[in-house]
Amino acid sequence: MVELLIFHLHIVAVVYAAVKNYQNRGIKDAVLALGVVGLVFAIGWAMTGTLAYYIYPQDWNSIYFTSDSLALLLLVIPEAIFFKLFFLQDKPELDTKES
Repeated sequence: MVELLIFHLHIVAVVYAAVKNYQNRGIKDAVLALGVVGLVFAIGWAMTGTLAYYIYPQDWNSIYFTSDSLALLLLVIPEAIFFKLFFLQDKPELDTKES
């Protein structure tokens, strides 16, 4: 159950990042944002999954919370910081025009 909520949160974040980059910079940056978020998710889940497997006892597994749930919860923390730094903060556009 927790996994489903976290996956939905990731879908919302990916759509937000892609749409914001598409509106501000174009289709190339929207596709790049999709790729970056996908890579961070895949690599981060592989790392936190290994960690969660070793620290979460298997007899505590339930229908609502498993070691995968713990891995995704551990992943949300650095992903939230990454998402805030790269997608939520507005960066000033560089003016390349010469006067």
